Amino acid sequence: MPELIIVGDRVLIEPESGDQQTESGLVLPASVAERDRIGSGRIRQVGPGHLIPNPDYSDDEPWAEPKKVGRYLPLEAKIGDLAFYQRNDGIEFSYRGKKYIIAPHHAILALVRPDHEDVLVELFDQDQR
Repeated sequence: MPELIIVGDRVLIEPESGDQQTESGLVLPASVAERDRIGSGRIRQVGPGHLIPNPDYSDDEPWAEPKKVGRYLPLEAKIGDLAFYQRNDGIEFSYRGKKYIIAPHHAILALVRPDHEDVLVELFDQDQR
């Protein structure tokens, strides 16, 4: 999905779908799970981060090499993390027949980070299908 560029402090989440099971073993249909205020899914892409002023920027020296006015502060979320996010803050859309959520980083409540190598293998396998 390199042609899809996520901007700013947003993340692209592939939501978990289908039936969910409670701790007691009760299976909840997807329609009931949709009403929850908190959603979960895998992060597929992240934006560059929060734009902040560049402390090295100065226009006092016109002969010096130009520096960028702003910098990006990276996000905590990484590709492959399982994210728990506030559903009402996310925007749902379809891209190439798959359902995704774009959410601002502040909508993420918690992250579960798996072993990095396992995630890369899983993502590579999914892209090959």
